Amino acid sequence: MGGLVAAAEKEGQLNVITLPSNWANYGTIMKDFTAKYNIKITDANPEGSSGQEITAVQQLKGQSRAPDVLDLGTPFAVEGATDNLLAPYKVADFSAIPSAAKAVNGDWYADYGGYVAIGYDPAKVKVAPTSFASLDNPAYKNMIGLNNSPTTAGAAFAAVYAAALANGGSFSNIEPGIQYFAHLKSIGNFVPTAIGGPTTVQNGTTPILIWWDYLLASEVKPVVSGFKIVIPSDSTYASYYDQAISATAPHPAAARLWEEYLYSTTGQNLFLQGFARPILLPKLVSDGTVDNAAYAELPPAPSGALTFPTQAQQAAAEDVVTKNWPTQVGG
Repeated sequence: MGGLVAAAEKEGQLNVITLPSNWANYGTIMKDFTAKYNIKITDANPEGSSGQEITAVQQLKGQSRAPDVLDLGTPFAVEGATDNLLAPYKVADFSAIPSAAKAVNGDWYADYGGYVAIGYDPAKVKVAPTSFASLDNPAYKNMIGLNNSPTTAGAAFAAVYAAALANGGSFSNIEPGIQYFAHLKSIGNFVPTAIGGPTTVQNGTTPILIWWDYLLASEVKPVVSGFKIVIPSDSTYASYYDQAISATAPHPAAARLWEEYLYSTTGQNLFLQGFARPILLPKLVSDGTVDNAAYAELPPAPSGALTFPTQAQQAAAEDVVTKNWPTQVGG
């Protein structure tokens, strides 16, 4: 670790990408990392998507401004590994990360996550939504949004997966989720052209937003008075974002030190303070190192064991969404 710190500090620079400062507490995480190691961080395209991260690695290869590290939805992490864009690396606590939440060789590994949830502004939404089925209500005309297109954004892709599970689909069949949003569009409830977020909830473009529970809690709730968050009763879908190091990172030591920091007790608790569920949360709890105040602030988790799609199912689902979303839903 001492050698890694020395090498990273000598590089003095870390290039991250698509990390909004109010997303999972990344603003504080980046500031604290820089303060601890005196390594400058450049955050490119902070409001971008997982798909744009992959494109940046490909297009900026060999340039000093190319991404060093990535924070990706799992389908895009699998894509990056398949295309040999990622450098295997195992952090100190790699063995504590569940096997279903990492590539066995260390190409990528889950960092934080949460549940697909429905958030809404009760000042504009008079009938409280409780499920995917309830969003069929004509009262929700021109109200419902995703944070981006599921062809490029992991959060939107997860919303389609969750909708599939609520409508007879499975981890091996995401098509019902696409058909569900096509139906919501056909009846005028879904606004596929909107990139949903705090502003679109505030201005009424998408007063109902399907997003991660922790982002609804950390980004929208503070700026929308009375904002409500519900995990849909007909679909419990949880997922984690993944860390990865670019195989052509211009600052490889800083990239690896960044990963060690994120998976340290400090880093994992910083995710927790951003309302996200860090992947090593069970270890923090069992070790007695969890930030109990932050832990108590998490939205209540649904009961029952979580299940996740396999990497093969994720990759196949991504292919289906990429092919069928533009023609069936658009936007």
